[in-house]
Amino acid sequence: MKRRLILLLLLAACSHKKQEDKRDLPPPVAAGGKINIVVTEKGFEPTPIPVVKGQPITLAVTRKTDQTCATELTIPEYKIDQQLPLNQTVEISFTPQQSGDLEYGCAMGHMVKGVLQVR
Repeated sequence: MKRRLILLLLLAACSHKKQEDKRDLPPPVAAGGKINIVVTEKGFEPTPIPVVKGQPITLAVTRKTDQTCATELTIPEYKIDQQLPLNQTVEISFTPQQSGDLEYGCAMGHMVKGVLQVR
C-alpha cells in the first residue's frame, strides 16, 4: 500500500513538471502572424521567437534607441537588409523555409541579434 502511494506521488510530480514546462514555452506564431519586435539598448526584444516553418510571417520592427549598431535588420539567408529608422515601425514579410534557429540582426555581423525558432 505504501509503495503504491509513493509511486502515485512520483507520477503526479512528474506529470505536474511536464505541464509547467509546456506553459513556459510561448506558442508558435500563427500563419500570417505579425510579430512585434523592438530594438532597445538590450538589443532585439523579444528573442527567441517561435515561428512555424512554411508559414508567412511579418516582423514589425521599431527601433527605439540610437545606443546600438542595430540601425538595420539583416537576414542573409533570405536576402533581407532593411533600414530601421528611429521611432518608425518597419514591416518585413517572408516565409521561413527551414527548421532550426534563424538569426537576424544588425549589419555588423549580427553583433546585436535575435533568433526565430523555426519549427
